[in-house]
Amino acid sequence: MKVFLESIVAQLLLNPYIFLRGYQAIPAKKSWRIPYVLLFAVELLTYFTGYFFRKVLPDDVMILILQYCGAWYVFLLYTTMALLAVELARLSNRLYKWYPRWVVPHWKAVKLTLFFVISAGVGGLLACAYHTVAHPVVTHVHVTLPKGTGSLDSLTVVMMSDLHIGEIIGKKMVQKYVALSNGQSPDMVVLVGDIMDYESRHAEKARIEEDLQRLQAPLGVYAVYGNHEYRANRHAKKRWLQKTGATLLVDSTLSIADAFYLVGRDDRTNKRRAPLHTLMQGIDAGKPVIVLDHQPWSFAEMNMNNVDLGLCGHTHNGQLWPYPLLMKLIYECPYGYYRKGPTQFYVSSGIGIAGPPYRVGTVSELVVLHIRFAG
Repeated sequence: MKVFLESIVAQLLLNPYIFLRGYQAIPAKKSWRIPYVLLFAVELLTYFTGYFFRKVLPDDVMILILQYCGAWYVFLLYTTMALLAVELARLSNRLYKWYPRWVVPHWKAVKLTLFFVISAGVGGLLACAYHTVAHPVVTHVHVTLPKGTGSLDSLTVVMMSDLHIGEIIGKKMVQKYVALSNGQSPDMVVLVGDIMDYESRHAEKARIEEDLQRLQAPLGVYAVYGNHEYRANRHAKKRWLQKTGATLLVDSTLSIADAFYLVGRDDRTNKRRAPLHTLMQGIDAGKPVIVLDHQPWSFAEMNMNNVDLGLCGHTHNGQLWPYPLLMKLIYECPYGYYRKGPTQFYVSSGIGIAGPPYRVGTVSELVVLHIRFAG
């Protein structure tokens, strides 16, 4: 599983550092140190059991391992940040001697206090981060497009990207997404890639396609591929997506209600996907054009082809701070509303998650686009 590969650095580098600092902070008694050592030993054993036996362990066992090790990964990340802040404070004290006088003679007590404060603080952060994923927000975005449709003055579109249905995002969460979408009374629903995670069998066993079939939108439900649709059992994923009731757009263009065009691009993982100008051949340039493209790399291409609105996902806005800062260095726009020339864009942070079910500094969102046609 990719989640194991991503967290192996944390296991091999952060675990020893945090273990050492914690071991130095707790009292030198067996009643403290034996449980402490066992805590780290059990986590490492669980991690490597999942890593080496992931192909033979039952799904229910693997899901528990993923949840446990995912929580531990996030705990390691933010505990390390807290400890580095303490290290920085200690270094600055050597230079400027700013500690209160009582700290040095009571350093053992101070270390033990920091041990509990950091553990409790990071534990509370994890609880809030999990709550953020479990309770997606509804983000309302108002967009005015310059072209007219001839029949529609406005359009309400629910946009969901990056559901990542699999081991972590299961049937109950998808049912919550569907209820949240239907509560917005949309004219149209678009699923902008990474609908599934790595394996299709989890969705198939739980018959989650039946839940997606309950999405209500008079102008239809439409879906495009993301990069995760190209991982693992790609053909099984396609068959499953076709059973959800959504119209799967893979390098194809549709005229919706004879009012506007919806272009669904294949994911850029497919190096042979059709150029955008090819997909737009023969369309009425006087009508609005909305493009679904999972990864937000094609802003210039959309602008050159006179697209009115581009909808993307993929980035998760970094999911866990400080990764959102890195996303800003990688993408022209990693999250939110953006405009390039006459073309407008919205990049969603996604409604689901990749890896552990936690978000810090980002949101799980269902986007409601209130589109007005001004032409």
